[in-house]
Amino acid sequence: MTPHETALARLRAPLPDDPGIEDLLRYATLAANAHNTQPWRFAPNGQGVEIRPDTTRKTPVVDPDDHHFYASLGCIAETLSIAARARGQGGEVTLGASPGNPIEVALDPGPREPGALFDAIPQRQCTRSDYDGTGLAPDLIDQLIAEAAMFDVAAVWVPADEQADLTELVISGNTAQMRDLAFVAELKDWIRFNPQQAVATGDGLFGGCAGNPAAPTWLGKLLFGYLFSVEAETRKYRRQMASSAGCFVLVAERNDPTGWIAAGRAYQRLALRATALGLKNAFVNQAVEHPESRAELANLIGLPDKRPNFVLRVGRARAMPYSLRRPVPLLVD
Repeated sequence: MTPHETALARLRAPLPDDPGIEDLLRYATLAANAHNTQPWRFAPNGQGVEIRPDTTRKTPVVDPDDHHFYASLGCIAETLSIAARARGQGGEVTLGASPGNPIEVALDPGPREPGALFDAIPQRQCTRSDYDGTGLAPDLIDQLIAEAAMFDVAAVWVPADEQADLTELVISGNTAQMRDLAFVAELKDWIRFNPQQAVATGDGLFGGCAGNPAAPTWLGKLLFGYLFSVEAETRKYRRQMASSAGCFVLVAERNDPTGWIAAGRAYQRLALRATALGLKNAFVNQAVEHPESRAELANLIGLPDKRPNFVLRVGRARAMPYSLRRPVPLLVD
């Protein structure tokens, strides 16, 4: 295998029946996170593990108030909890008393709770491709809504035939971002243009995950400015939104780090359930990242006093290449 394939195989190897802390954390890092920045570190203790915020991996342009930063921590906390419970190691999640404090996940003996969500951990991905356009049965939608509701997060379903206004908000948010030179520069810093660069860093947005051809890093950065245009991105998002069964807008009850962590946990469960049901999903978060579009989105879904946390399109498609993660030993304090 190539070094990239070898790294993926090692990362996504099955969780042992009686895993040690390193394997549990390896599985946990398969969680979704913004720009694949992986803004976490770990500190095992006698009762379990602390997930510590890594403030060096923030994205201040796209995420100026740290919403995605805290949501990413919620994603990994829920993934670790699910993996631990599947192997009879407790998994109870306790949030820190203040935003900068660690999230604690207990790893104490308990009943084994395997299930479809655990099985879906290594298969879940943000699938940035066209979907097949087929719809979802109401019972599937209800199952996904129920997963988010466990954390007091509303999952508002917008079917494909009713998402014209939502599509325009995604596009208007994307257009505003692409005209922001600081945003474009930050995004380019997190793109990995070829498998070698992806393996070397273990993070970032690998172009192959979106179906883009590999290029030498210097050439990829050069071409990025020519190929990443408002017109091309608008065509892509119109096509991809139209190919989806519909979109969920996730809205937490609270608009603070505690609520954002809850939104991350809710997304992770919803995405794992979708994966278990044979569905794909992908974030289209421009409408929540751009403040003006976010306010319009809140009104559109009938929750003007709430902050929409995520927009994700859902549907059916083939799997795309997977992204990498940094090795666990480098992340343990």
